[in-house]
Amino acid sequence: MAPKSTQSSQAMNGRVLFYSLLLTLQYGAQPLISKRFIRCEVIVTSSVLTCEIAKVVCALFFMAKEGSLRRAYKEWTLVGALTASGLPAAIYALQNSLLQISYRNLDSLTFSILNQTKIFFTAIFTYLILRQKQSIQQIGALFLLIVAAVLLSIREGSSKDSTGGHADQILFYGIVPVLVASVLSGLASALCQWASQVKKHSSYLMTIEMSIVGSLCLLASTLKSPDGEAIRKHGFFYAWTPLTLIPVIFNAVGGILVGLVTSHAGGVRKGFVIVSALLVTALLQFLFEGEPPSMYCLVALPIVVSSISIYQKYPYQIKIKKKES
Repeated sequence: MAPKSTQSSQAMNGRVLFYSLLLTLQYGAQPLISKRFIRCEVIVTSSVLTCEIAKVVCALFFMAKEGSLRRAYKEWTLVGALTASGLPAAIYALQNSLLQISYRNLDSLTFSILNQTKIFFTAIFTYLILRQKQSIQQIGALFLLIVAAVLLSIREGSSKDSTGGHADQILFYGIVPVLVASVLSGLASALCQWASQVKKHSSYLMTIEMSIVGSLCLLASTLKSPDGEAIRKHGFFYAWTPLTLIPVIFNAVGGILVGLVTSHAGGVRKGFVIVSALLVTALLQFLFEGEPPSMYCLVALPIVVSSISIYQKYPYQIKIKKKES
C-alpha cells in the first residue's frame, strides 16, 4: 500500500494538472472571446472593474467551500494586506486596462505571442528583487523571446494597411500597450512571489486583496480619466450586451487559476501552460476567424515555443564546492 505522503503528492499533481489545463484553455481563448464579445464602444474601465468584482466573488466562494474563509477573516490585517497586495494590485489594474486596449487592435495570435515577453521581464525583476539567477541557456531563451517580439512588430508595421493612421493605431494602441503591460506583469509577478514567501498568503486571499485594491485605484482614476467622463456621460454599462459578461467572467476565472497554478506548481508548470495556450490561440483563430497565421507569426511561434521550453528545461544550478581533503 502506497504511503500517505505519496498519495497526497499524486492527488496534488492531479489537481495541478487540472488547473493547468483549465488555465491553458482560458489563456488561449481569452483574446478571441474578448475580441468577439466586447464591442469597441464598451468602456474599458467598466469591463475591468466588473472582472475584479467577479474575481472577489469567485475567491470568496472557493474559500468558503474549502473552509478557510473564517480563519482568514480572523487573521487578516489591513497593514498585512497592503504590504502583500497593495503595490502588485495597483500594477495589475493598470496592466489589465492596457491589455483590454491591446485586445481590440491586434489579432489574437499576435497579441498572445507579444504578451509572452512578460516572462523576460519577470526574470529581470525576479533577479532584482529576489536575486534569483538564470542559467546561460535561460538567458539565451529570453533573447529568443525578444527576437519573436521584434518579428511580430515588423509584421504589423509592414502589413497592407500600414500607411496612414491605421499603422499608428496598431503600434500605439496594440503593440505598445501589450509590451508595457508585459513589463508591469513582470514587476507584479516578482512582487507577488516575494509576498507569498514572506507573508504566506493563500492564493485566494491574495486574489481578493489585489482585486479590491486594484478596483479602488481604478475608481480613483475615473475622477479625471476619459473613461470616467464616458461613464458619467453614458453610464457604467454603456454598449454592454449579455454576451459581454462571457469574456469578463472568463477572465476572472483565469485570474483565480493563475493564483492556484503559481502557488501549487510555481513558474515551471505555468511555463508549459503558456506554451500550450499559444497553440490553442493559433488553432482557435484558424477555426473561428478563418484566417491562417501570417508568415511572421509562423516564424515567431516556434521561436516562442522553443524559448519557453529551453527556459523551463535548463534552470540555474547552484554549484556546490567540493571540500578539500
